[in-house]
Parts: sequence; structure tokens; C-alpha cells
Amino acid sequence: MDATFFFDPVCPWTWRTSRWLVAVAQARGLTIEWRAFSLAILNDGEVPPEFAEAMAASGRVLRLVEALRAQGRHEDAGRLYTELGARSHDAGDPLGDRTVAAAVEAAGVTDAAPALDEERWDEAVRESHALSYASAGPDIGSPVLMVPDAGRGIHGPIITEVPGTEDALVIWDSMLPLLRLDTFHELKRARR
Repeated sequence: MDATFFFDPVCPWTWRTSRWLVAVAQARGLTIEWRAFSLAILNDGEVPPEFAEAMAASGRVLRLVEALRAQGRHEDAGRLYTELGARSHDAGDPLGDRTVAAAVEAAGVTDAAPALDEERWDEAVRESHALSYASAGPDIGSPVLMVPDAGRGIHGPIITEVPGTEDALVIWDSMLPLLRLDTFHELKRARR
């Protein structure tokens, strides 16, 4: 894999960053491994009531992402996230069981859909989350990006708008050397 992207499907910032990474992967012929990052785990299960349905749906999707990863189906996991994000973040459908079912079908992963409701995948989600958190944490959230030959991952980059291909590649080409420097820690500016 050229990049490992840990994500929680409920996060709109993560969605934008994922679209940036997909554009980079297409332009450069990179492969992406899609892994679970759980905001519910990060927040010790404390979910405000207005986000309960979306967070529960997100948790189910993360089970399926890890089940697909265990089968080496990285492209399927990426396609699932694309279908889910297009519905929830782009089209504005609430993230819930109906949206998840539609995304699973559109992504062509109905054969693996039982994993959505199999609690045995919760341990794989916890392990994936722990790996990403250990790589880039503490004090991080979704997404986390890891690349080969880098000692640690990073939280982000946080993208406010999905850039065009040229700008997407500038971000990637600027970020990659920094990721591989053990002395690099953080770049940050406030969101607008």
C-alpha cells in the first residue's frame, strides 16, 4: 500500500480529505488501504443524542471496512466509503441504516454485508483505531494518514474544500517529505 487512511465515515472533514487522497491516488497510481478510526471510541462512547443514529451507523460501517480489509478488499472498502460519503456528505442524506444499505448495494459489497451486524468485528475496529491513535496521537481525531517509510502517521491533512488535481498533488508532494522526517511534528492554522 502507498497510503493507509484511517477514517470515521461520520466526519465531514474526513470526507473532504478522503476525496483529496483519492484524486492523488488516481493521478499518481497509488493504492490506498482503508482502515477504521472510531470517533465513538475516541470519545469513550459519549455521543450526544442528536448524533446517536449517525454514530451507530458509522460503527456498523467500520465493522464492514475491517471485514473487507481482512479479505484484502481495499478497493471495495474505498468504493463503499465513496458511495456512503456521496449520499451522506454530498447529497445530505442522514447517515443511518437506510443510507448504509444503499451504499453497500451500490458499492457491490452485499456479500460482505453481514459484517455490519457482527460484533466480532468490533475488536478489529478497536485494533485499527489503536494503531492509528498510537501512530499519530495523542490529541488527534479522524482522519489519520500513514505512508511507508514514515515512523509516524499524521492527523489530517484537514481539507476544507476538495482541491483540483493540481493543488491536490501540491499538498501531497509538500506533505510527503515532512511525514518521513522524524523531527516533523505539526503544521496548523485555524479553520474558517
